[in-house]
Amino acid sequence: MSSIVTPGNPIRCEIDLDAQGKHAGYLRLPHSVHRSAYGWLPIPIASIRNGTGPVVVIMAGNHGDEYEGQILVSTLIREIDAAQVAGQLILLPQANAPAAEAGLRTSPLDDGNLNRTFPGDPQGSPTQLIAHYIEHVLLARADYLIDLHSGGSSLLYRGNNMLAIDPRDDGERERLQHALRAFGLPNAFLHAENPVHAATAARRQGALSITAELGGGGTVDAALLREARHGLLHFLGAIGALTGPLVPEGPPADTRFLRVAGARHYVYAYDNGLFEPLVELGERVVAGQPAARIHFPDTPLKEPVTCHFASDGEVVCKRVPALVRRGDCLFHLAEEVAN
Repeated sequence: MSSIVTPGNPIRCEIDLDAQGKHAGYLRLPHSVHRSAYGWLPIPIASIRNGTGPVVVIMAGNHGDEYEGQILVSTLIREIDAAQVAGQLILLPQANAPAAEAGLRTSPLDDGNLNRTFPGDPQGSPTQLIAHYIEHVLLARADYLIDLHSGGSSLLYRGNNMLAIDPRDDGERERLQHALRAFGLPNAFLHAENPVHAATAARRQGALSITAELGGGGTVDAALLREARHGLLHFLGAIGALTGPLVPEGPPADTRFLRVAGARHYVYAYDNGLFEPLVELGERVVAGQPAARIHFPDTPLKEPVTCHFASDGEVVCKRVPALVRRGDCLFHLAEEVAN
């Protein structure tokens, strides 16, 4: 068992994060239930460490219904040998393991959304314990966080995208842009800080964070997965954490920089019904343009309600299920910015 202990947090790591070489096991989260009074929940973790260099936490399964990152991280654990690493890679293929096991965005144990739970609570619910351990043990060691997401079962992004918190000064801007271009997915969205996100947890611990949004729709697109793997391996090579034949010669794409500017870039349903999109991913829209109609088949003579965009922008994400309730996100936009 690892010697690393966080005061008050009962999670314990089976592997020694200070040991050289490749090691895989579980974070043990104590969980006493009727079928297992002295049981624990297994959260998969691997460490690949060799000499000195940057420490990178690579996380997937933050949301359990986002499968692309889970496949990518588990593949990297198998592919990368310790001799190819300079520094340390800490890999979490299913960070919110109960949610991932159930194929749900949130944990079936406490309805916890891990990416809305940081900095967590060392005496809280299972999801709060996981968030606390990630921030105060894993990210406290890290120079970088790569948090792999997708649209999951309810949303679909256009292709592969990256998200990052607005930099605080020119030095951080230069470092962030270098990292995003090295990852090299087609689009990079800058956004305001949110204190409950893993990206802000990384910032609190002094680590630079990139969040990826890799397609979605509850599926896995093989081409998008290949592009994401290419980008992540190139990023690891660019920061000096990975060497050898796995590192591609260049990034997968020239990155465009865009901004997600808060509420005006989102469209929500205000009625329960069936969602008919009136635009497609990648389209440019203008403020006031019709975005969608909500239909009411249970009241045949009732006219559909039309939802409108509140802002100009590019459609980068749309809802997948047609059945909607008031408050469901239908679209979100972004606007291109000078980089």
